[in-house]
Amino acid sequence: MKKIAIVVIGLVVLASCQEKQRYTQQSPEIDSFKKSIEAYEKADWATMKSFYADTAKIEHNVTKDKAVSIDKLIEVSKEDTKLFSNIDFIDSESEYEMVVTDNGETWVNFWGDWKGTLKATGEEYILPCAITAQFVNGKIVREVGFWNNTKIAMDMQKLSAATTAVDSTTTK
Repeated sequence: MKKIAIVVIGLVVLASCQEKQRYTQQSPEIDSFKKSIEAYEKADWATMKSFYADTAKIEHNVTKDKAVSIDKLIEVSKEDTKLFSNIDFIDSESEYEMVVTDNGETWVNFWGDWKGTLKATGEEYILPCAITAQFVNGKIVREVGFWNNTKIAMDMQKLSAATTAVDSTTTK
């Protein structure tokens, strides 16, 4: 009986010493993040918002001090859908992972290629991007994303200049 008790205590101690899984490619948080991206692709703003905490801070190509709310992100995304058709992330180029930091924070990392077609010109753009989202109690509380949209900005500037030139020519 003593031997059984010692073995049981040993197993309990051993089990308590094992670390919680800190890296995975399958988790409820990853599933939520995928669904939030699918909602973005479909311009389903209410569903997209449901994955974020009301106090979430979004840092897309900005520093923490310039973070915006989920409502502002949706407002900007709505403007994007006016400019672009076929907004999508290419599934075959998308990767997700979840990590738990040394401080116990849960983050989902995403790498993928965003694709959109500019309605004014029909030109298709593909932008590699990296987005990471911190989850607390199943909701995104902070999201940080990086991508280079310089080509789009330059093309939009050229388009605007060409439109202004045409407008000034026709008014003379």
